[in-house]
Amino acid sequence: MIKKLFRVSRFIHKWAGLFLALQILLWILGGVVMSVIPLDKVHGDHLATKVLTSTPDNSQHLYSIDTLRLNIIAPITNIAYTQILDEPYYAFKTVEGDKLFHALTGDPFDTITSVQAIQIAQQHYLGDGEIASHSLLDKAPREASRNVGPIWQVQFDDTWNTTLYISPKTGTLTTIRSDLWRIFDFFWMLHIMDYDERENFNNPILITFSISALLFTLTGIVLLFKSFKISGKTKRT
Repeated sequence: MIKKLFRVSRFIHKWAGLFLALQILLWILGGVVMSVIPLDKVHGDHLATKVLTSTPDNSQHLYSIDTLRLNIIAPITNIAYTQILDEPYYAFKTVEGDKLFHALTGDPFDTITSVQAIQIAQQHYLGDGEIASHSLLDKAPREASRNVGPIWQVQFDDTWNTTLYISPKTGTLTTIRSDLWRIFDFFWMLHIMDYDERENFNNPILITFSISALLFTLTGIVLLFKSFKISGKTKRT
């Protein structure tokens, strides 16, 4: 019975090792890379700031909020004072999305222009690079996080190819990306083995490899006991 256990363990251990070798290497490599790069660098905190130091001057918000509320049919969940390029706005958050109105005239805000997108990006940017390109994307790329609709993409020519994503509806900086984030994201993809969305930690591929890795470890322990047993017999002889 013991011999059969050792024989089966050796067979499973060998083939599981062949099956897992590359992925185990990627797991270890990914763990090293993700532990070496600080998360604040990954998030791009040193490249751009999401919150500008200047705060809205509420004294500029003179237009009646009550008048604006009468023109909004959708239920309102929040009202905030905000600014776009130092111009005062009311930001209404509704169940149908954000709505902005100029705080002096009450005019609804339409969309961020090309020039405004560049100016907003420069306000948030902390690096010393120049703008390499800017474009209004009809569909947000995966790296723009959970943004789904049109979005402004502004790229800088610095060391890490910093890319800022700006909402055309509100003028807010939604996402900061760089090559550091892309490197981290690549190894995160390899680590959790979700090669599509890179968010599903319970995908079938990862579960299969994890179970195989468990079998590889358990059979290795069994074979380790056998090696100790053989070593003990050798010493006694």
